[in-house]
Amino acid sequence: MLVIFVSWGIAFFEYCLQVPANRLGHSVFSAAELKTIQEVITLLVFAGFSVWYLGEPLHWNHLVGFALIAAGAAFVFKPW
Repeated sequence: MLVIFVSWGIAFFEYCLQVPANRLGHSVFSAAELKTIQEVITLLVFAGFSVWYLGEPLHWNHLVGFALIAAGAAFVFKPW
């Protein structure tokens, strides 16, 4: 039960930051750009957590996948 409450506490804290950030960010970025920023940040944090806390190394295929996601993000931000 403790793990569940800690997880929900983290999610609530993230939500409290995310809602105002999206309201402010929408004056500069589109919804698609904001979602892309959110996903890239989540991926970076998760990769760091996996290496630092879980002790799982990143392999070449992870790095290639991350590079492809970065390329997709670049397309979202490219003004056509």
